[in-house]
Amino acid sequence: MPAPVALAPRRPRTPATTALAGTHPAREHPGIARRSIALSSATRALSVERLNQIMADTMTLRDLYKKHHWQVNGPNFYPLHLLYDKHYTEQAALVDVIGERVQMLGGTTIAMAPDVAAITVVPRPPREREDSVSQLRRLLDAHEKVIDEIRQAARTTGEAGDAGSNDLLSGAVLQTNEMQSWFISQHLPEGPTAHD
Repeated sequence: MPAPVALAPRRPRTPATTALAGTHPAREHPGIARRSIALSSATRALSVERLNQIMADTMTLRDLYKKHHWQVNGPNFYPLHLLYDKHYTEQAALVDVIGERVQMLGGTTIAMAPDVAAITVVPRPPREREDSVSQLRRLLDAHEKVIDEIRQAARTTGEAGDAGSNDLLSGAVLQTNEMQSWFISQHLPEGPTAHD
């Protein structure tokens, strides 16, 4: 029978080793589970923070689409009813992939409505029904805010070396929101907004 392998004793944590904890993939960062994906826990924590912001904004935008889907009225009811539902479904798919990326990084995905409402950049709409033009303008404004957050998050994750999160954000998440914003803008009587 082979002799047991002696393990080196653990070194006590000093201020120097504590400071390095965020730069070594095997060291832990508060709230971040260990993952063997060649990213430091500090990088993963930063990405989780940015992704959870995008998650909250995406969940809010998804729910705004469903609200408008249920409450739309007027002469453009049918095409808008279908468009809002299509965009809702696309936002719901983004919620799933963003949430999975957060979990993959060892983080905890934001999930409950009060937590989402506390951090989203999308303003809360009135409870009452709005006319279709107001709905479209509200969605266009929400998309612009979310797209700005996505670009910032993509830049942050890219600079931190998290290519996977950067790819997700600058790929599917950004492109879906840009496409939806374009579709919404084409339904406004005056066309695209003054930001053009």
